[in-house]
Parts: sequence; C-alpha cells; structure tokens
Amino acid sequence: MIDRSLNYGRHLIKNFLKSAGRYQTVLDIGAGCGDDLMIARMINQKAILHAIEVSSEYKQILARNNITVHSVDIEKALLPFCNESVDIIIANQVLEHTKEIFWIFHEITRILRVGGKIIIGVPNLASLHNRVLLALGNQPSSLKTASAHIRGFTKKDIVEFVDGCFYGGYKLKAFGGSNFYPFPPFIAKPLAVLFPTMAWGIFFMLEKQGAYNKDFLDFPETMRLETNFYRGEI
Repeated sequence: MIDRSLNYGRHLIKNFLKSAGRYQTVLDIGAGCGDDLMIARMINQKAILHAIEVSSEYKQILARNNITVHSVDIEKALLPFCNESVDIIIANQVLEHTKEIFWIFHEITRILRVGGKIIIGVPNLASLHNRVLLALGNQPSSLKTASAHIRGFTKKDIVEFVDGCFYGGYKLKAFGGSNFYPFPPFIAKPLAVLFPTMAWGIFFMLEKQGAYNKDFLDFPETMRLETNFYRGEI
C-alpha cells in the first residue's frame, strides 16, 4: 500500500536543515500544521519560527505551538519581513498551487539573507508513474485540470527557472526524492534514493549567493511572456 505521508519528504527536510548551517529566523510559506517548522525547532530550539497560513484551523494549531502566523496572499502581497532578514524559507507542497511564481520568488529572494537557504518540495511531473500515464495517453496525476494543482515541476525545470531569472543568484546545495508510486514504503524508499528524479516528490535546498534587485519581476517583461503575471504596483 502507498504511504502518502512520504510525499512531504520530512526526512529530507530534516537532513537539509541539519546541513544548512546556523540559522535563527525560519519562515514556512503555506505552513499547514507546522510540521516542517517543528523539525526546524527540534534542530535549533532557539529558532524564531514564522508561518504564512490562511486556514483558521491551521492558524490555531500554529499559535498553540508558539509560531508567529502571518495571513497574507503570497501571490500579491509583500511578505512582512525586511530585506535580507530571514535565514531559512520553506515552501513544501505549495508552489504547485500558485500562478504568480515570479512574484513569489521575488519576495522570497528579497527577504532571504545572502547565504540563506530556500527549501522547496513539489510533486514531480517527471515521476515514474507520471511518465507511464503520459505514455498511455493519460494526464499526469500531479497536474490534473480538475484539481488544486496548476503548475508542474521537474528538477531541471526548477534549476533552469531560478538560474534563468536570477543568474548565479542561487546554488543548488542539496537535492532528493521522496516516495515512489505505486510501491509500498519498503520498496518506495530505496527507489527514491536510487532514482530521485523519478520519485513522486522532488526536494531542493538552494543557497542565495549574492545581492538581489528585482530580477524575477523583470524576467516576464524582458522575455515578453504573453501571460498577465503580477509584478507589483509598477
């Protein structure tokens, strides 16, 4: 039986945070119950934890765990942090739900300090089971029209997106895969280690390399992308 809890890659989040170096301020975008933030606290009990979350139920859980909650629209709002003031930003199973990827990465990069880390987890459009579905003429399960997901990602695509918009601005420090459909955990776990780019989920830790201006916002205009992406009050 498939263990869908593996889709969240908590073991990878833990390993990434352990290798991230010293950190103080951690922000989770779309934090849910705060599971990833609690991992950050387990590793560093003095960490200052922030969550962006709009669900009333989740906000109550986060508050009970002494996590500061901000309810903002990440696709249009300024994140309530000063420039280069956050050490770690987590976005786990969030980006596939969003259209305004350029604005989100602009804001993430604005508030992340140089040397800080972004930890990203997304469903893998190039997973083994999605490849089989496509070969049979079916829609990939991670990007069905009648679903909450509106974006699909692969390892190469994310690396090219970040480097194409903010050249040299990030360095990939760690990568891994989690879960492997349609197999049970005792098979899925080793397969995800051996073939991470074919796993159900793909996970990245990116390190910010230098000062940022507004490269992510400039990219749609420079490339003349014919989609009305939000770029702030320009």
